[in-house]
Amino acid sequence: MESNAFLEYLDTAQIALYGFWAFFAGGNPMADGVGPAAYAERANQPERMLDGSAMIVPMRLAAGWSVESRDPDPRGMTVCGLDGAAAGTVSELWVDRAEPQIRYLEVTLAGGRKVMLPSGFVRYDASHRKVKVASITAAQFAGVPGIASNEQITKLEEDRICAYYASGHLYATPARSESLI
Repeated sequence: MESNAFLEYLDTAQIALYGFWAFFAGGNPMADGVGPAAYAERANQPERMLDGSAMIVPMRLAAGWSVESRDPDPRGMTVCGLDGAAAGTVSELWVDRAEPQIRYLEVTLAGGRKVMLPSGFVRYDASHRKVKVASITAAQFAGVPGIASNEQITKLEEDRICAYYASGHLYATPARSESLI
């Protein structure tokens, strides 16, 4: 295969995928559950501890949990999208009680809506009291899938939320969805 033919194939495949999303999946590749935004249809129930209680909960419900004094506490920090604009403020931390780690940051947006931000998608700038997110813009936080309870998160909700942020690495801006070759 000649290199030019390969490049033409990549462009054609990319155009075909965009056409599919636009006409069959609803037009928003970050929320449609296809491609990089795909997620498994897991059970819409929380992961459970041996005693039957929810594994991932807000820190306010996890007795004995706190942020280590030598670590920055992100509560109250401004959350910024990849565009540098403020999306909201960290209002709560969600912890995995089976492992000693923060799984999600609960972000309160300007209108009061609360969304979950997976900890793997953040970089802390403690000196400026900011949490930086490279996967989506500040405006795109409004599209993050929600959760049904303010005391637990289900496996399905986790997958949908993580898929939304992950898809932003390809679809958050027009420049990201262009061919790299």
